[in-house]
Amino acid sequence: MAQLTVEGLGTFEIPAKKRLVLALTDEAAVDQMHACGGNARCTTCRVEFVAGEPSQMTQAEKDILAARGLAATAGLRLSCQIQCDHDMTLRATSRLSTTPNRVDAGKRPGDQIAPPAVWVAK
Repeated sequence: MAQLTVEGLGTFEIPAKKRLVLALTDEAAVDQMHACGGNARCTTCRVEFVAGEPSQMTQAEKDILAARGLAATAGLRLSCQIQCDHDMTLRATSRLSTTPNRVDAGKRPGDQIAPPAVWVAK
């Protein structure tokens, strides 16, 4: 199990390899955005790492962050493209409660990273 610390909310035990977006919603009870359903298309599931940022990312995450001009933003990652396989500390910056004109966070993402993960260096 990995420990996930969400600033202002606490520390939570997360099952190994669980998608971060699901850990945020299920274990940490964060109203985490995921408008595209966790498919690395919209960037609404953004989080900001304080410690424990993964050294790899999926090619899909790398591509969408670059396309949106966010690739150079230190610590900014997509929670839908990260597996909980080590301890992490982050800020949940993209939440339904702070997003105007949204009635829900998006369709619940599946258990597996989508599109299928092709891991690259970040």
